[in-house]
Amino acid sequence: MFSGKKIFILAPHTDDGELGCGGTIARAIEEGAEVYYIAFSTAEQSVPKEFPSNQLEVEVREAVTLLGIRPEHLFVYKYEVRKLNYVRQEILELLMELKKRINPDIIFVPSMRDIHQDHSTVAQEAIRAFKTKTIYGYELIWNNIDFRTNAFIVLEQRHIDQKINALSAYHTQAGKDYMDPDFIRSLARVRGTQIGEVYAEAFELVRTVIS
Repeated sequence: MFSGKKIFILAPHTDDGELGCGGTIARAIEEGAEVYYIAFSTAEQSVPKEFPSNQLEVEVREAVTLLGIRPEHLFVYKYEVRKLNYVRQEILELLMELKKRINPDIIFVPSMRDIHQDHSTVAQEAIRAFKTKTIYGYELIWNNIDFRTNAFIVLEQRHIDQKINALSAYHTQAGKDYMDPDFIRSLARVRGTQIGEVYAEAFELVRTVIS
């Protein structure tokens, strides 16, 4: 499915991409895809006081390495958390430049139904930037009032284990319910059960382009 493909993971904040599609990232890299992770905010204003302000940047670099993403395929930007909607044109232009430079085949973005203002901004601008590309919306269920599960990617236990291992790099987020390995594994089991498999991640298909 992923062999030879170039894939963009658009993460409004560091850890969003791993939470929404970390297992899929692991599978894609295993199959030979080039995966690029684009993080728009390191949320320095929200880092717990006991950590340095750049801690989330340190953590995302470790996390994506654990998933197999090459260091040069990680792009980290420093937009202010919860204010991406004020720089949406700048984000659009950034995405257009990355598209021109790399020409990805598949884009993963937050769900269009995600209620977080940063998440919805990135999703909306991605749809504008990548009008001719396949786009999947990933779920972050604590931010989704509604989520349309019309696309699934089958995963193996090793992919879920790799996702959990990558998320363990986020020491600043320790203790949050959505970081709990039991939650991550349980959600993957639910999505797998929906399609008669053991594990899966679910997505909203925004657009598919078959060439």
